[in-house]
Amino acid sequence: MGFDRDVLTEAGIESAAAYVAVSSGDNSNIISARVARETFGVDNVVARIYDPRRAEVYQRLGIPTVATVRWTADQILRRILPEGAEPLWRDPTGTVILAEVTANPEWIGTRVVDLEHRVRTRVAFINRMGEALTITEDTVVQEGDVLHVIAAENDMDRINKVLAAAPEEDE
Repeated sequence: MGFDRDVLTEAGIESAAAYVAVSSGDNSNIISARVARETFGVDNVVARIYDPRRAEVYQRLGIPTVATVRWTADQILRRILPEGAEPLWRDPTGTVILAEVTANPEWIGTRVVDLEHRVRTRVAFINRMGEALTITEDTVVQEGDVLHVIAAENDMDRINKVLAAAPEEDE
C-alpha cells in the first residue's frame, strides 16, 4: 500500500529526495504520488499511469507521469513508419514535439542560428557523426548532420517544407 501513511513513514519518506509510484494500478499510483508530495513534502515525485488520458490530466495537475502505453506506442510507430513520421518526444498535451528533420544539402555551411531565424523554429541539437552536439553561436550545418527541432506539432509541415528547399538568398 504505497499510499498508506504509516507504511511510507516506516520506509523513511520524511527524508526521501524523490518518490516513484509504479504499482500496477493508476489510481494507487496517483494517490501515492499525491500523498508523498502533499503530506510529506517530497518535491520530486513521478507516477506511472497506464491510461494515457489520465496521465495527461495528472500531468496538467502538476504530478509528473510516465504513461507506458503512450511511450510504447510511440516507440513502435517510430520503428515501423518512415523515418521522421513520428516525433522523438511529445509533451503531454501533444502540442509541442521534438522531431528529426532533414535539410536540403544547400543548407550546408549555414550557421544554425541563421537557419533558425529563416525557418522560424528552434534547433534543439544536432546529431553529427553519431554524437549529439549542442548549438552555439558559431555552429554551422555540415554534411550528414541530423537536425532535431522543437516546435509546435501543427507547424512541422511548414518547417519540413522550408528545410527541404534551398535557403532563400535574399533573407
